[in-house]
Amino acid sequence: MAGYIMDFERPVVELEKKLRELKGLQGAQETDVAAEIAYLEKQLQKLKGLIYSDLTPWQRVQIARHPLRPRTLDYLNYMFNDFIELHGDRIYADDASIVGGLAHLDKYSLVVVGHQKGKNAKTNIHRNFGMPHPEGYRKALRFFKMAEKFNLPVISFIDTPGAYPGIEAEKRGQALAIAKNIQTLTCLNVPVIAVNIGEGGSGGALALSVCDALIMLENSYFSVASPEACASILWHDEAKAPQAADALKLTSEDLVKLEIADEVLKEPLGGAHRDADAIFYNLRNMIKKHLDKLARMEATKLKIKRQKRIRGFGQFDEN
Repeated sequence: MAGYIMDFERPVVELEKKLRELKGLQGAQETDVAAEIAYLEKQLQKLKGLIYSDLTPWQRVQIARHPLRPRTLDYLNYMFNDFIELHGDRIYADDASIVGGLAHLDKYSLVVVGHQKGKNAKTNIHRNFGMPHPEGYRKALRFFKMAEKFNLPVISFIDTPGAYPGIEAEKRGQALAIAKNIQTLTCLNVPVIAVNIGEGGSGGALALSVCDALIMLENSYFSVASPEACASILWHDEAKAPQAADALKLTSEDLVKLEIADEVLKEPLGGAHRDADAIFYNLRNMIKKHLDKLARMEATKLKIKRQKRIRGFGQFDEN
């Protein structure tokens, strides 16, 4: 995965490779390449600005799917203090595509939960590519109820192409598990902050997304269906996924305009994987800001406001 390159960023990667080669020559005898290195570094910054500052929705989808992008466990281990992972739904199994447990964020004790993808073939198989089974959603439901019992705010991380659509998942009640999570989050008596760190696919994402405040990373997305699936349905041609991405209004910028997302966390040029430490630091501060605001609200008012927020989604004026 270290060599993973998206088509539109190939010129940047090739220039970075040339720079590394030149820097390797810099210490060689009778070789002075400092001026050329300085020139190429300036050109690289210009090229990054040109490519990454005007990305299409489809290009943002590709960045959201980047295999080196930070995953939920990266955020839980690097952003929070004393993270303790809990396992299992206590009914059927422990689904590795949902992770969570208890953690601290400075003065706050929290329940944290999120979708977990892998970063290579082996770990993606173990994590089922971030597509939970019903037992994964029931594990999350267990965390939500525990949060309410002990009066702990919930921080959820969304990163899934969707719930697992297999026959076994349907047999074990996939739709009901998702619906129960949505119902429970809607009525929870503690603050809920959701963070979309990558993909937000359909009901599989909604099961962790009902919240008081939704933060989206700049290159994350929410969609009722993947661009490929949408293109297949509308035009019977997956190759038209870029057009579908445009039509779906799935980017963080679109979601803020639609008043679904509350805030967008800017990413380094090229995506979160290019400077994960900066993302962890800035997101930590953003979450604390929302926690400080929500923690002051009385539980009943908090719940009423959340429910009003949800009912406001999807309203439109035909004129």
